Amino acid sequence: MPGRSDARYILRASFGRAPVVSRKGGRVAIETQWVVDDAHLARLCAEWRQLPFVAVDTEFMRVDTFYPIAGLVQVGDGRRAYLIDPLAVRDWHPFATLLDDAAVVKVLHACSEDLEVLLRLTGSLPQPLFDTQLAAGYLNIGFSMGYSRLVQAVLGIELPKGETRSDWLQRPLSEMQVRYAAEDAQHLAELYEALLPKLSDDKRAWVLEDGAELVANLQRESDPEEAYREVKQAWRLKPQQLAVLKVLTAWRERQARARNQPRNRVLREASLWPLARTQPCDLVTLARIDEMHPRTVRQDGEALLAMIREAAATPEQDWPAALPEPLPLEVSGVLKKLRAVGQREAKALDIAPELMLRKKTLEALLKSGYPDGPYQLPDSLRGWRRERMGQALLDVLEKRS
Repeated sequence: MPGRSDARYILRASFGRAPVVSRKGGRVAIETQWVVDDAHLARLCAEWRQLPFVAVDTEFMRVDTFYPIAGLVQVGDGRRAYLIDPLAVRDWHPFATLLDDAAVVKVLHACSEDLEVLLRLTGSLPQPLFDTQLAAGYLNIGFSMGYSRLVQAVLGIELPKGETRSDWLQRPLSEMQVRYAAEDAQHLAELYEALLPKLSDDKRAWVLEDGAELVANLQRESDPEEAYREVKQAWRLKPQQLAVLKVLTAWRERQARARNQPRNRVLREASLWPLARTQPCDLVTLARIDEMHPRTVRQDGEALLAMIREAAATPEQDWPAALPEPLPLEVSGVLKKLRAVGQREAKALDIAPELMLRKKTLEALLKSGYPDGPYQLPDSLRGWRRERMGQALLDVLEKRS
């Protein structure tokens, strides 16, 4: 494997030509610039901070790790595509400052995983954030549209098949990888310029509001001590068993982060509930638990048994409260009426109806007072959705009571 200086030379030498993209009206070259040192990135970030927006995309690997490993960061400014090599750049402070700059809109597409990459790499998240997938929904072009479909629908450009499954940590990258990455950055900027004028002032604000919510959700890192609430069938466990489940899930979450391994590599999801229910006391019984991997027994078996013993002996006053049962099947009719509130509002606003009210939000609303009320709007119903639909949702439930 070449040293770092050799790797930089290979990148420059191999990818000097700009990629070419096929349009209906002909072929247009995309000017592409590699960024492989700290000083170059710092100069560009200073320039980008003078712009009204930049398009940002990432390529990464996440095969057997808890955290994504950045393979490439792409930036588009509407004129050219910049490919930043995270295997060469060391000082990400200028880029973090760009992400934090409220005067520069950061444009991404379906960006939940990109946000993880950027946070891990730079310690910052893009604000304000304009997600082109959300913008397409607000324009009722489509909901949850993939990038290629949206580019074709809005720009009339047919992109080649993606390179998302290729190795983004290899050096040099293939010509197709470079082309794919450059096109993502270039066309993302073009998408923004095409979508923005079509959005009303309200809808522009709502796209940015939803972008801020995406950022806030990632900043609210999940609490390992609360992970037990998300385990399937956890509501069927008694409080003493929940005490065991709580310890096991918190340990799994912390170990996954510390080892940088997927949660299921540490301890499989399907093993959690039977472990808490049966509470094995020896390695033989532990090995018989559903989906228990032999590697887990060898590596962590004794630690798991010790945790189970200790958690099982938790004093009753410290047991978690029993979890609420799922809503009964008969609430499906009520949920349908609640969804209709969002559908009516979506039709009036010409927005994709799927953007209006999430199923989890409606279920949280029902759980706040089912079956007889009173009901309270959940915290997850925020911003413009709460203002425009909150009272209407409560009215539906009031009529039912």
